[in-house]
Amino acid sequence: MPSDISTLRLDQWLWAARFFKTRSLAKQAIETGKVEVGGQRAKASRAVRVGDALRIARGDEIFDIEVLDLSDRRGSAAVAQTLYAETEASKARRAETMATLRAARAGYQPPETKPDKRARRLIRALGDIDAL
Repeated sequence: MPSDISTLRLDQWLWAARFFKTRSLAKQAIETGKVEVGGQRAKASRAVRVGDALRIARGDEIFDIEVLDLSDRRGSAAVAQTLYAETEASKARRAETMATLRAARAGYQPPETKPDKRARRLIRALGDIDAL
């Protein structure tokens, strides 16, 4: 799917590279400062070229990537991964962050049964400080 175009809109490239599900979400992320091009905030209409360095913050993940190819069509995940190269430091940092999040979630045990009447009242009271 990669093509021979020389520049492409940033929001369109992020969508084609599968960082965001829609172009609207990509545009919103760019406008809120979650995407940087060359260390600077960018606009959605900014032209992306091969060789540009991008930093993309998506949820708890931060990607440091280099643009390898341009495509204005959204293809499969395998094709999308050929459009960019992620730095080793970025991969290691994301793996460390995900391990920390997994460890934090490991302590949570969901209840085995539904809460009874007394427990439901306590749960409701926790949500409303004035009810205590």
